[in-house]
Amino acid sequence: MQHIEDFLTYISADRGFSPQTVKTYRMALENFKGFADALDGPPQWDSLDADVVRQWMAHEMKRGCSGRYLNKQLSALRSFYRYLLRMGRVEHNPLRFVKNPKAHTPLPTFLKDSEVNRLFDEVVFGEDFKGQRDRLVLLTFYHTGIRRAELMGLDVENIDLARCELKVTGKRNKQRIVPFGPELHDALETYLLLRAEFAPETEQALFLNDRGKRMGLTLIYETVHRYLSLVTTQKKKSPHVLRHTFATTMLNNGADLEAIRDLLGHESIQTTEVYTHTTFADLKKEYEHAHPRA
Repeated sequence: MQHIEDFLTYISADRGFSPQTVKTYRMALENFKGFADALDGPPQWDSLDADVVRQWMAHEMKRGCSGRYLNKQLSALRSFYRYLLRMGRVEHNPLRFVKNPKAHTPLPTFLKDSEVNRLFDEVVFGEDFKGQRDRLVLLTFYHTGIRRAELMGLDVENIDLARCELKVTGKRNKQRIVPFGPELHDALETYLLLRAEFAPETEQALFLNDRGKRMGLTLIYETVHRYLSLVTTQKKKSPHVLRHTFATTMLNNGADLEAIRDLLGHESIQTTEVYTHTTFADLKKEYEHAHPRA
């Protein structure tokens, strides 16, 4: 277990992985360790072979885990073994001989334009601090496409109202500048006036909970889910839906794919290209609906 704890400390302190990623890696590694424990007792990491990993994969798939989920688990295990090799704690990596299962990548879920319009034009938000905060959370996701953890991490000093820019700290502490337009500018201006009356002087977080502390991931999710439930019947109603909506809207209105990648903070253009498939899938539905011989 000490190897796992040392690895998690390393990716958090030295590699700058987010708390959520560290938590995900911990769950994956403890899951694998639990399986190995059941086979032969606590695993000797240097003596495990590819067969044990494959048995674990088969076990997970029998439990109903998807290929995509299992690939994320394998990614954590691969990173762990690379760390052990680098530290000289093992002499071989059993993952070298293990192939990832094929994973179906679902198309991103996003709001229709009519649903976005209902959200920001028809839903009634309170004029008090909480109401304006909730509206600003939704607008920030929609106007900038940032991630939930990135929104949680925003401080007041990261907002440049004069230049209409956000300084966002993404995965592995990489920073990027994201521009925004007049609607978000005005909402920020209104919120900051209310925040100044509500927040303790020492609190730097932009988004605050009802106790004047930094808004947590769970509250952010619950806020988005509650308001999206008012305008859409689709199953997914998470902050990531608004991130997908931002990207799809940008693409549909002529934005360059490279620019969208930079705005989203993707490392690879392949990650961003999924939105081209989304756009085509939507276009195909429209064609099949409208064409008399389709």
